[in-house]
Amino acid sequence: MRIEAVTGTGAGAQATPPSVAPLLRLEGLAKRFGSLQALADVSLALMPGEVHCLLGENGAGKSTLCNLVFGVHSPDAGQMELNGVPYTPRSPADALAHGIAMVHQHFSLVPDLTVVDNMLLGQSHGVLDRRGWAARLDNMRERYGLALDPYARIQDLSVGERQRVEIVKCLVREPKLLVLDEPTAVLLPEEIEALLTVCERVAAQGCGVVLVTHKLAEIRLVARRATVLRGGRVVARSDAPAQEIDMLVRAMIQRELQAAAPAVTQAHAVKAAPETLPPGEMALLADGLTVRDADGVLRLDKFTLMVAPGEIVAVAGVEGNGQSELGAVLSGMLKPTEGRFHIFGEEMTGRPPKTLTAAGCGVVPEDRHALACVPGMSVAENMMLDRLGSFRRRGLLDRQALNQASRELMQRFDVRAASPDVAFGGLSGGNQQKAVLARELTLNPLRFLLAAQATRGLDVGAVEAIYGHIRAVAARGVGVLLISSELDELLAVADRIVVLYRGRLMGMCKADPAERPRIGAWMAGHDVRTPVHEEALA
Repeated sequence: MRIEAVTGTGAGAQATPPSVAPLLRLEGLAKRFGSLQALADVSLALMPGEVHCLLGENGAGKSTLCNLVFGVHSPDAGQMELNGVPYTPRSPADALAHGIAMVHQHFSLVPDLTVVDNMLLGQSHGVLDRRGWAARLDNMRERYGLALDPYARIQDLSVGERQRVEIVKCLVREPKLLVLDEPTAVLLPEEIEALLTVCERVAAQGCGVVLVTHKLAEIRLVARRATVLRGGRVVARSDAPAQEIDMLVRAMIQRELQAAAPAVTQAHAVKAAPETLPPGEMALLADGLTVRDADGVLRLDKFTLMVAPGEIVAVAGVEGNGQSELGAVLSGMLKPTEGRFHIFGEEMTGRPPKTLTAAGCGVVPEDRHALACVPGMSVAENMMLDRLGSFRRRGLLDRQALNQASRELMQRFDVRAASPDVAFGGLSGGNQQKAVLARELTLNPLRFLLAAQATRGLDVGAVEAIYGHIRAVAARGVGVLLISSELDELLAVADRIVVLYRGRLMGMCKADPAERPRIGAWMAGHDVRTPVHEEALA
C-alpha cells in the first residue's frame, strides 16, 4: 500500500528520494491562535518539479500552513528550509523576494483599478509602463490560456475573472515555488483545465507547486504526491494519489462517503425521488427578467422560470453567462431593466434584501466574502445577522443567549471555530461558507432559498452534508433555486436543470445523468429542442 497513515509525530514521517534535495522542507511546524491549535507538529517535503496536493476538511489547517510558508504568519515552533537554507520569512514581501508566490482564497485586488494597474502594484516605480505590462499579460494568455482585458476594472469582472487576475499576478513573477490555496473554486471548467495545465508546465520547469484543493478530479490529473491534514496534524500521505483517492478521502473525513451519483467526485448521496408537490402559489415566478449593464450590454435576456414549493431547480451554465445577474436580481442587489418576479404570489421586484429576508427568502450569494458576511464581526453575530433583534434585552445584546444559539448552529452545520466570539474573518473559507449556509437555511420562516455556488470551497464531506440540509428544507415545502458551475452536483441534487447561455434560457430538462450530452450542448450555445424545452418556452 503506497498511502501512508501517519499516527506518530510528524518529524521524519515523510521519506524523500536521497538523490534529490527538497525545494521546501517543513519540520515540526506548530501554530496557535488563542485557544485554537491550528497546526501541530506538521512536517512536509516539497520536491522541485512536483505538484503536491494538500488535502483536508475545512478548518484542517491547510490555509494556515500556506500562510506560514508565505510569511503571513510566523510559526510558534518548528523550522522551514528553502533549497537547504533556513527560511524565516518576515512578511509576504520577504517570501516574494525568495521566489515564493501565493494565490489566496480571498482576493487581494483593488476593485476600482484596472487589471494592469493591479499588476503594477508593488512591482513598478517611477513612470508606469502600462503598455509594457499589457504586453506581458498577452504573453501570459499565449503561454497559459489565461486571457484578461488589461484595461478592465476589477469591479466589473466576474468572480472567475478576478481569480484569473490573482493567478496571473503570481505567474508573471516566474516563481520558484507556487502556492495555490483553492484556486479553482471560482473558475470555469475550461479555465480549470487551463490552470491544471499551468501547474504541470511550471512544475516541468523545476518549480514546486503546492495545490490546495477539494476537487478529487484535480488530484487525479496533476498530483504527484498528496498530504492530508486533519485537526492541524498530518494524518496521511500518498505517493500515488490518483490511485488512492478513496483512502485519501477516508483519511480526510474519518468515514466512508455515501454512494454517489457524480462519477467525478463520488461525494454526494443519490437523489431521492421527488414527492408530490403541494398545491398553491409558486415559490418563485420569474417573468421576463432582463438586465442590461451600464454600457447597454444585454446580460440577462427575458429569463422566465417557475419553481414550485418543495422543488429544487438548478441553473447550469459556464460562469459569466448571466448567472451572476440573475442571482443579484433575485437577492435584491440589482434592479432588473425589465421583467418582474414573485415569491409565493408577492411581487418582490426591486425590493431591498431586508424585505426579501422578511418574506422568507434565504440567500447565499456567490461571493460570500463581499456580500454575505461582516468579517470584523464575530462568528455569532454573523450567524444571527438577520435575527439579532431577537437577542436584545432592554436595548442591549444578550451575548450569552446569542453565543449559545450560535454554538448549536455551529455544531449542527459543523462550523469549526475556537468560539462564537472569534472574528468571522479569521475562519477558513470553507467554514465561512458553512456559517453563511447555516444562517440562511435556518431562516424562520424559510419559504424560498436562492443558493449561488453554495458548495464553493467546501470539502467533499461538507458538500455531502450541505446538500442533505438543502434536500431537507425542500422536503418541508421550501422552493430552492441553485446556481452552480458544478454540473455533477446539480445532477445529483436537483429535480430540474435549466441552462443559461449569454443570458438566455437555452433549455430545460430533468436532472438526469442521461441528459448530460443535451445539457453540455446547451451550455455551448447549441439550441437543442426537446418536448420539455418547447413547453417551457411556450
